[in-house]
Amino acid sequence: MSTFPDGIRFSVLDRSRTREGEDAAQALRATVRLAQEVEALGYHRFWVSEHHGVPGVAGSAPTVLAAAVAAATSSVRVGTGGVMLPNHRPLVVAEQFGVLESLFPGRIDMGIGRSVGFTDGIRRALGRDKDDADRFGEQLAELLGWFTGEQTAHPQVHARPAEGLRVPPFVLATGEGAGIAAAAGLPLVIGDLRGRERLLTAVETYRAAFRPSPWAAEPYVVVAGTVAVAATETEARRLLVPEAWSLAHSRTLGVFPPLAAPERIEGLPMTEKQRGFYEAGLDGHVHGTEEQVAEALERAVKETGAQEVMVTTSTYDRAALSESYRRLAHAVGLTPRAADPTGRLTPWTA
Repeated sequence: MSTFPDGIRFSVLDRSRTREGEDAAQALRATVRLAQEVEALGYHRFWVSEHHGVPGVAGSAPTVLAAAVAAATSSVRVGTGGVMLPNHRPLVVAEQFGVLESLFPGRIDMGIGRSVGFTDGIRRALGRDKDDADRFGEQLAELLGWFTGEQTAHPQVHARPAEGLRVPPFVLATGEGAGIAAAAGLPLVIGDLRGRERLLTAVETYRAAFRPSPWAAEPYVVVAGTVAVAATETEARRLLVPEAWSLAHSRTLGVFPPLAAPERIEGLPMTEKQRGFYEAGLDGHVHGTEEQVAEALERAVKETGAQEVMVTTSTYDRAALSESYRRLAHAVGLTPRAADPTGRLTPWTA
């Protein structure tokens, strides 16, 4: 029996990971299908991510993908985890979210991060450099000002149709970003669950420095991390194998590859360095049976005081991925939603 605090929410972030033998179109369509499954299971939000030039990730345009997800669902909140603001002009980001909110009123979240393209080539292609991330606080203030009509960077310019709309903003953060979220008075999304001491320090800093704003009257913390659930702890750990190998491959060979089947990875020769990264990629994530995972997440919520848990899971077997989310929903006591006759999903009203 779950003993989570009343009102705790559970949400999903999907990174549109490709699999060996699969193209980007298949991965993107699978993200939309997963959103429909997540909605039916009773999760609160479904977010998509932004990555540029990564062979193993298809999601390079999160607001476009969010539009597809929102069009295929009807009640789950849809957002970005996140749009990397240093990669874009704040006006364009405001316009994109203004369009999303106009099309799907009351369902759109604006998750914003401070990362910039991770290689010199990608940064040049985006017209950015590493120093742009240092201006995140300034960029964030401008972005919010486009919605309120109070931005001063560009007098007499207005963001249409964003101005006057209320799209809930969230700051994706580690370390310094928590202070930026607190100063702006915005909800905080922070991970990962493995680095618990660092996570707790950042959350404490955020709460202590939080200043109420028109966007949030009090601190709101979303803790994020990898979670895998299966019939046994061994099976759940095996779900983590494909992502762990992709990480080890990228750290040693410079390319983040599509996900491979666990049985192929387990037969691969690995250098000592690769083995170290691979084992590190497996360790510390929340995984196990429904009971084990529920206990671990209850502990994380209690320690952090978080109001929400955002789960991300990447594995080769899509059926096993869906089953993991189904088991997690059951473990934490989510209430399913029922499908309506039109094929879209509506809140359960029984």
